[in-house]
Amino acid sequence: MATLAEITALLGEPRFGWSDPAPWTELERELGVALPADFRDVDAYGSIEINGQLYLRHPAGHLLHSLGDSIRRDLELWREEDMAAFLPGPVGSNPGELIPVASATTGEAVFLRVPDDPSSPWRVVVQEFDSPAWTLYEMTFSEWLPAYLKGRDVTSCSRDLAPDGPFHAFLP
Repeated sequence: MATLAEITALLGEPRFGWSDPAPWTELERELGVALPADFRDVDAYGSIEINGQLYLRHPAGHLLHSLGDSIRRDLELWREEDMAAFLPGPVGSNPGELIPVASATTGEAVFLRVPDDPSSPWRVVVQEFDSPAWTLYEMTFSEWLPAYLKGRDVTSCSRDLAPDGPFHAFLP
């Protein structure tokens, strides 16, 4: 399993400097589930765009690109009857459900699948927004993100837009 140190080696030093856990606590209380630690670790970068295509957001409410705001908006979208058919299961925070946590400029949505059993690992599901295509990756977020950063095929449409190495930019 990858660590923040391994992600930092690929993506560069995080410079967000946020240390208050309150936004995570509030978001998890609202969702009714504790998000996996390996996903939360990436908050060291804040809200960022990776390789000009993948958006990862921080839950701090004062940010224009807040994870909490995007999850609430995306849960509403994916609960619509015509959108629900595009996923392998319902969205939400109950066991077996999908929590939308990231998106890409190429039209993909990235979900964390809540494990059926608390001792089981969280998994990543990527859905191609304009089709019924989705893929369940039998890997944790800390395995999936380094694979993406290394240019591996762990998305539906995204391609390696960083042949010289991964990069990131802050989102406001």
